[in-house]
Amino acid sequence: MLFGKKSGIKNKNREKYDRVRRLMWIKCESCDKLVYYKDYKDNHYICPRCGRAFIMNPKQRFDLLFDDKTWEKIPLPTLPDDPLNFVDRIPYSERLEEGRSDTGYNDAVTTADGHIGGIPTTICILNGEFMMGSMGRVAGEGIVASAEHAIQSHRPFIMVACSGGARMQENVLSLMQMARTTVAVNKLHEAKIPYIVLLTDPTYGGVTASFAMLGDINIAESGARIGFAGRRVIEQNIREKLPSNFQTADYLYEHGMVDMVVPRVELKSRLEKILAVLTHQSRPVEPITTQTPKDSDVSKKARGMGENDAYDKVLLARNENRPHFLDYVNGIVTDWTYLAGDRLFGEDAAMCGGIGFWNGFPAVVLGQEKGRTIETRQLHRFGMPNPEGYRKAQRLMRLAERFNLPVISLFDTAGAFAGSAAEERGQSEAVASTIQTGLSIKTPYIAVNVGEGGSGGAIAIGTGDRVLMLENAIYSVIAPESCASILWKDNKFKATAAAAMKLTANDMMDMRVIDKIIAEPTGGAHTDWQMTMENLANAVSEQIKLLQKTDPERLPDLRAEKFLRMTRKMEKTPARD
Repeated sequence: MLFGKKSGIKNKNREKYDRVRRLMWIKCESCDKLVYYKDYKDNHYICPRCGRAFIMNPKQRFDLLFDDKTWEKIPLPTLPDDPLNFVDRIPYSERLEEGRSDTGYNDAVTTADGHIGGIPTTICILNGEFMMGSMGRVAGEGIVASAEHAIQSHRPFIMVACSGGARMQENVLSLMQMARTTVAVNKLHEAKIPYIVLLTDPTYGGVTASFAMLGDINIAESGARIGFAGRRVIEQNIREKLPSNFQTADYLYEHGMVDMVVPRVELKSRLEKILAVLTHQSRPVEPITTQTPKDSDVSKKARGMGENDAYDKVLLARNENRPHFLDYVNGIVTDWTYLAGDRLFGEDAAMCGGIGFWNGFPAVVLGQEKGRTIETRQLHRFGMPNPEGYRKAQRLMRLAERFNLPVISLFDTAGAFAGSAAEERGQSEAVASTIQTGLSIKTPYIAVNVGEGGSGGAIAIGTGDRVLMLENAIYSVIAPESCASILWKDNKFKATAAAAMKLTANDMMDMRVIDKIIAEPTGGAHTDWQMTMENLANAVSEQIKLLQKTDPERLPDLRAEKFLRMTRKMEKTPARD
């Protein structure tokens, strides 16, 4: 709030008021401190004392996001005011006039064209300064028209939401905008136009329950409050105190509703990377530069090595210094953007995924991350995903299909997490649906076993058009130790079990379960990360090039035939030399 501001400043005093305001101090509504207005403006309308990000008007937001602060406003349709002749303390028509006088905008929606990272883009803004950004007929019509404009001009569409919800003064006519704006989103998806939603403070009600939560990618601005019903309403209904972080951007991230939480000053750079991948911008192949960890003792053998070749592979696949999913991403993928959440329940750090350029190919990359320190292993649950992790994988697969991006999965897990909470949330259904989604997507799909291929938790993201396997990885329905305990009644027969199970990469080739073995350095992947990543990057890139020659519509049928052929007539499979 401006220090000394009086409500109801009329248009005739606006120019004088704006001149004075530029020289004034403001009082932050969050920390109650006085801040010089110029400092506040130069800090992107964020309080420099407490970090609270305040509402930006459409011009300020366009200047923040578009290249060189250059943009062109798009004319939007208008409709007659006050369809219900609504009167409370003040006639609705007067409230509209006051909103127009105070903000200079006709209604809550403003749209413009410009460039972000050189990519032609349309941005539609729900202006929180106009009647709290509430959505009525004109706002709904503006969103629909803006989406149609983006489709016709084939531009990515970014929706910046800031709203108190549906506009009460238009009652059910406002409610219908939830359906109408969702129709517009469906059209964007059908046209394969990237639809990115930026949720700012505050965004509530019918806006979050329609177009604002349906983005291909949902971004929450740091500090934003986002929800359906307001905090006070919920507390009154349930008669209990809610957590202090309830309905914050971070809270939504933890609960899987948004892909990322981004500070205001980083929004433009983050959008540039996202749009570059989704619109298939060209990127040069950058050389891989990574270092093998210094604590990787090549000469040190793991306990149990030497019993037989099969169990040696098990121990190599589990080596704690072996590269994990995020190591491969950091070494191979450029312009990486991590995408979080299943949009249903939570974010699962055991299943990681995102978009970026793999050896110059725009792609969706996903896989299990095991962690390396005590803290990260606990965070990533040793690479054993919960149901929300697999549902996130499904969401990313469908994102890849929509924008014709290849899916690259790097699976490395002892299996899906076995716990009571996982069972309650449908672990079996989540794994089954992920297998089903992987088999049905109409885009190239390359799956790589980079370590442990454990049970259904692995095959959930292993049903690719091409299945590759690192030389010292393993693939098995159960750990050999568990197999020995069950069948031999003694864990000491684990090496015997490993040999009997035929779980090595060579065994997989003999059984035609995989399509190619990727060579590892002498001693294993943990001995030379550079060589391992180069071999992996090149092998996957080769498969992408081959698969891109096939009509995407045919890929699900070819994929289905591939897996239906597996395990048939095993007695006729030739033995390896």
